[in-house]
Amino acid sequence: MRLRYAPALTLALMLGPVLAGLAGTLLPAFGIFPALGGTAPSLAAMRALLGWPGLGPAAGLSLSTGLAATVLSLILTALIVGSWHGTRAFRWLEAALSPLLSVPHAAAAFGLAFLIAPSGWIARALSPWATGWSRPPDLLIVQDPWGLTMTLGLVTKEMPFLLLMMLAALPQAQPRRSLTVAQALGYGRLTGWLKVIFPRVYAQIRLPVYAVLAYSMSVVDVALILGPNTPPPLAVQVVRWMSDPDLAQRFTAAAGATLQLALVVAALVLWRLAETAAARLGRAWVAGGRRHHADAPARRIALILGALSAGAVLAGLAGMALWSVAGFWRFPNVLPDTLTLNPWMRHGPALLDPTIDTILIAGAATTLALALTLACLQAEQRYGLSPGARSLWLLYLPLLIPQVAFLPGLQTLALMAGADMGRGAVILGHLVFVLPYVFLSLGDPFRSWDSRQATVAAALGAGSARIFWTLRLPMLLAPVLTAAAVGFAVSAGQYLPTLLIGAGRVQTLTTEAVALASGGDRRLIGLYAIAQTGVVVLGFALAIAAPRLIWANRRGMRAG
Repeated sequence: MRLRYAPALTLALMLGPVLAGLAGTLLPAFGIFPALGGTAPSLAAMRALLGWPGLGPAAGLSLSTGLAATVLSLILTALIVGSWHGTRAFRWLEAALSPLLSVPHAAAAFGLAFLIAPSGWIARALSPWATGWSRPPDLLIVQDPWGLTMTLGLVTKEMPFLLLMMLAALPQAQPRRSLTVAQALGYGRLTGWLKVIFPRVYAQIRLPVYAVLAYSMSVVDVALILGPNTPPPLAVQVVRWMSDPDLAQRFTAAAGATLQLALVVAALVLWRLAETAAARLGRAWVAGGRRHHADAPARRIALILGALSAGAVLAGLAGMALWSVAGFWRFPNVLPDTLTLNPWMRHGPALLDPTIDTILIAGAATTLALALTLACLQAEQRYGLSPGARSLWLLYLPLLIPQVAFLPGLQTLALMAGADMGRGAVILGHLVFVLPYVFLSLGDPFRSWDSRQATVAAALGAGSARIFWTLRLPMLLAPVLTAAAVGFAVSAGQYLPTLLIGAGRVQTLTTEAVALASGGDRRLIGLYAIAQTGVVVLGFALAIAAPRLIWANRRGMRAG
């Protein structure tokens, strides 16, 4: 492949399936589906969708949970960074929150459910001495009809992501100098940070915030585990229609997916309008000049909430690990009466095939994404290309369009074309979502590499290819492996692309774990969730350990 064509090929592989899938969704939504007799435009599917009694509550759940999760995640992240950045407490909190990025959404959702359920660890720890409960109370906490638990689960997972994005954007805002000036003028630490630094940081993380909003509104696996069932959020109902034996429901599913897309677009427009209003209010607040010295309570609350968020996920994972080896465990005992490996011995062999498929698919998708990303970045360097804001929007496009809006259409087109819905198709489907994360993870380290070393090598007679393979790539081993670990984690956590593109025939740890959500076997759920998390954590462990082992005698090479 000629290097010059790498960016075009990457865009085609990343955006081609999205655009084709949108076409495959929009056409059946308006009656065009020749394989099922839809040969003329029609509004019958839209009328069937509008006739579904649960449409209003389902659409309302999608909007409310998505907006609430995004607002809470952004506010808490801004308060934490503004209150504690540069302190020992922040370094501790960052060390606690950052690893949570590697925890798949489904595993984190299961962990939270195990923690806050009526028979979960919190109820056990408080019973019977504080609650008087000798048996689990009849309370609807998980899968509550308002989606509160689902919102909480999304916040605990999206906060670490926004924290990482905010920390990456901070250096360009010169926080230390700006905060010093603000405090010299009499502003409190948090107030000064919010007035002077946050507007500049938010301008750089706007697209990640949009991605969080789009994802939170249309997520399926977390909604199946923590969200309500009657009715479910709209994205979940679309998947149910897609799985219905009555093929005529495919028209309704397409109409529902189109509505989900419209809801996300409307929410993004609403968010953009809110940004404008917030900017005007912010300018008036800054111009008002109030110093707000007493921001210590807000700082403490931010630290406590951040610690609770990290603690909830970690405690949930610990609870799942304990359930996977628990024997008899009566309520309200905090710990099981006995520990046993029987669940692993009984179900371990069944884990083998999903684990192998997870590793193969994630490994292949990540390898392709790494190759394309490196080719694009090398093409930038060799041909003097300078990607602008438009390129960043294209990179985020697969993350801004709801998966449920184009994956059903992509599945429909693939089936009509007679494509093999096996591992190969799933790998290409995962590539759409892995590529943006790998590119974002690797882009800055690649571009910031000291090009003077390439100049020296070229002066000694090395060609550009040799410089790349023997100099730049070895020196960037650590960031390359970190980007690979991020891509592997993204692929391993994909539920809807595996389910729809694989047509239910490709089973990974994520699809198997989510399928167990409706069951009541906590030992089996814990076993699959821990296996899913373990595979991802192993990838990050290898990314950290490999440079240290390979460059054991070259300390400066270990960090890239």
